Amino acid sequence: MLEKTISRGWDSSLCWLSLVILMSVTSVVNADTQEIDKELIKQEVRKELQRLIDKEGALDAAIERSIISFVEKQRALARSNQQRSSAEQAKNVRPVSNEDHIYGNPKAEITLVEYSDFECPFCKRFHPTAKQLVDQSDGAVNWVYRHFPLAFHNPGAQKQAEASECAGKLGGDEAFWRYSELIYDRTTSNGNGFPISKLVPLAEEIGLESDPFKQCLDDGEMASKVKADYENGVASGVSGTPGNIFLHNSSGDAVAMAGALPLARLQEAVNALSRKHADK
Repeated sequence: MLEKTISRGWDSSLCWLSLVILMSVTSVVNADTQEIDKELIKQEVRKELQRLIDKEGALDAAIERSIISFVEKQRALARSNQQRSSAEQAKNVRPVSNEDHIYGNPKAEITLVEYSDFECPFCKRFHPTAKQLVDQSDGAVNWVYRHFPLAFHNPGAQKQAEASECAGKLGGDEAFWRYSELIYDRTTSNGNGFPISKLVPLAEEIGLESDPFKQCLDDGEMASKVKADYENGVASGVSGTPGNIFLHNSSGDAVAMAGALPLARLQEAVNALSRKHADK
């Protein structure tokens, strides 16, 4: 493969070298037999190749061009394979149900499913962007928040996820979103951004009763729900946070878009997914 790649970069040099060889043939014909002396031709070829290498740097230039071309093709192939893999895995995203916390129109055409970590600084930055996408969509897009606490952010991220679910259990979706928003507002992120000791006082701050909230949190009542979100995220190809999947609810078509993307990129994805299914 490498020899073929290099040879393509040598086209111009070899054309010139071929002319040199043809001119040299007359000097290596045996005068008695009028036969070509193959050994002398090999010597001439080697001599000219060495001159190109030593004096003109033709080989270095050809190899450099070939390597750059090869690397670019491999990168393009890797990106293509990764996109296909992400698209296939995204189909495993769990359909939106009553078990989810939905922000926006429950009957929206498209759902942004976010797998997130309260201690992730990128999730903190992305949170208001996702909200803005829904608020400006005129009911076409809603937002489902699912948990993906990263191991190196635990125990904080895990307990914050459980606490938000306890808030949802006691106060419904409104309490879940309010509680989540306050954590993101106040955390400094990276594992220790919001003390576990402040999770109960935060519940009290939004009007929840402290005793049932504390019992829910201490008993790990919501740990299994957080785990279920995390496992579905993994099955759907999520490896970091925020892990975003746009889901076309009627068709089940899903598009993965990882990272704290700007609003314009999110809107482009929504528009493309909506157009794709407009006539179906």
